Amino acid sequence: MTSLPTATEKKLGLVIDLDICVGCHACAVNCKEWNTSGHSAPLTDKNPYGGDPAGVWFNRIHTFEVREDDGAGRTVHFPKSCLHCEAAPCVTVCPTGASYKREEDGIVLVNADTCIGCKLCSWACPYGAREYDESAGVMKKCTLCIDKIYNETLRPESRVPACVSTCPAGARHFGDLGDPESEVSKLSAARGGYALMPEQDCKPVNRYLPPRPKKKDAADIGAANQLLPKDGDLDGAGFLARLVDRVLSR
Repeated sequence: MTSLPTATEKKLGLVIDLDICVGCHACAVNCKEWNTSGHSAPLTDKNPYGGDPAGVWFNRIHTFEVREDDGAGRTVHFPKSCLHCEAAPCVTVCPTGASYKREEDGIVLVNADTCIGCKLCSWACPYGAREYDESAGVMKKCTLCIDKIYNETLRPESRVPACVSTCPAGARHFGDLGDPESEVSKLSAARGGYALMPEQDCKPVNRYLPPRPKKKDAADIGAANQLLPKDGDLDGAGFLARLVDRVLSR
């Protein structure tokens, strides 16, 4: 069986904002595009346009209709990929050592050369984050795009996972969650970021930011009447300037 490092130098991971994720699947598509020619390439697809498609996707988006305490409903889009757990059970059950956790950054990877496709890791993962590639006969998973985040030919701002760089809503963030002073750690702390299914005791690195309370009243969203012109103040340029100033300063 494979051993986990007693500690890692970094805890690279994702912070995902469920409040602004729109469920567009851009993260999943760009993940597929990058990784099908990257570290774990290729990512197989079978009958992709037929009635029974099958394939390898590292990032999947689940959509739920949630009923709130007051009876109101809301739609929540929930992206899910490998959480790069500190106590990753997918690593400790691997009989060949193919599944391992890197000491330098905490990323969990699979060595395809030694993987025998026994699927023990997929049974051990409580999050369903492992993908079996039928064509290759091996397990594959999210790598946090290690061939992108460490690519020194890219600009520093581009050295983030493909899912992060492509999110149109800015719902995904990447960084070192082991550093309390990092931007992702501060964001998680400020918004009450939580670990998925903590009762499993896997200590996932990734964090989710919960949806904010739904705004229902005019006062909650910045009362509309505050943006209306006052009596005798209907000249176009002056009112428009004040309106833009108020909106941009909120």
